[in-house]
Amino acid sequence: MNPRRSWRNILQTLCLAAAGAALPIAAHAQANYPDRPVRIIVPFTAGGSSDIQGRLLAEHLGKLYGQSVVVENRPGAGGHIGGKFVADSGPDGYTLLLGSIGLHATYGVYKSLNYQPAQDLKLITVVAEMPHVVVANPALEANTLAELTALAKARPDTLHFGSAGVGSSVHMVGELYKMAAQAPIVHIPYRGSSAATNDLLGGQIQLLFENVPTTIGYIEAKKLKALAITGAVRSPALPGVPTAAEAGLPGLTVTSWTTLAAGKDVPDALIEKISADLRRVYADPAFRAGLERLGMTPVGNSPAEAREFVERERARWNKVIETEHITAG
Repeated sequence: MNPRRSWRNILQTLCLAAAGAALPIAAHAQANYPDRPVRIIVPFTAGGSSDIQGRLLAEHLGKLYGQSVVVENRPGAGGHIGGKFVADSGPDGYTLLLGSIGLHATYGVYKSLNYQPAQDLKLITVVAEMPHVVVANPALEANTLAELTALAKARPDTLHFGSAGVGSSVHMVGELYKMAAQAPIVHIPYRGSSAATNDLLGGQIQLLFENVPTTIGYIEAKKLKALAITGAVRSPALPGVPTAAEAGLPGLTVTSWTTLAAGKDVPDALIEKISADLRRVYADPAFRAGLERLGMTPVGNSPAEAREFVERERARWNKVIETEHITAG
């Protein structure tokens, strides 16, 4: 017998045996998931729309699991500090990500990210879709979308809109408005929606293209005024606010969305288990009602459906990035 071939056969047998032994261990770990607290990383500051959704999801997943599910905010770089953290979090699935357009679809604004979101994050589901609302400081001399556009053209580059950061949905919807209305307004990036909202309230900026949950309280208190909703239909949370199409700008019909994702090393079988667990959460009317009260449409699709959705959205927003030459510097 050839000694070299003999040793090769022995090594192959040992490797196959080790792999076979690992399968029951992995299956057992997945079947008992979670047996300790789970983290949901929200890659933005506390108080924004993503943070609100993350905490609602954590509350209901925690009830389902009988384990603590905690939200941890890791803001910065348009969400990519938190995204990279989750991408590198290992295979156990105990660190999840509340993702966004910025993380999954508009990261092309960054020319030198230290990870690749499409490859390094695994989608579990699209959590919810929601329209944006065009909100202004009450002192702004415009009460409709048409008046805003006219004012922007009459005073080019003097109106400023804030965002949660370059490439965030709040930024990109503002850029889409600039394209659709040909309105020369100026973008001011912040480290999160809360900081941008504070400056809008204080009059340092004039506009936000924000999510409904972040702004609805200020709108109802008349601290901000709503000019239009970007969804295809009026928001049940703000029924008196016209859609952009009703206001004469159908090119601003758009929603933002959030996801739940895991790192690249989490096994597909565990991704599917968490997805099945989420279907149980979405079957709870209280969870769906919690999203709907915030102006969100629950989604809760499969990992495969989430991937298809995100790929379409990435292609759409890449066109805006290329047309407007948007970069994060």
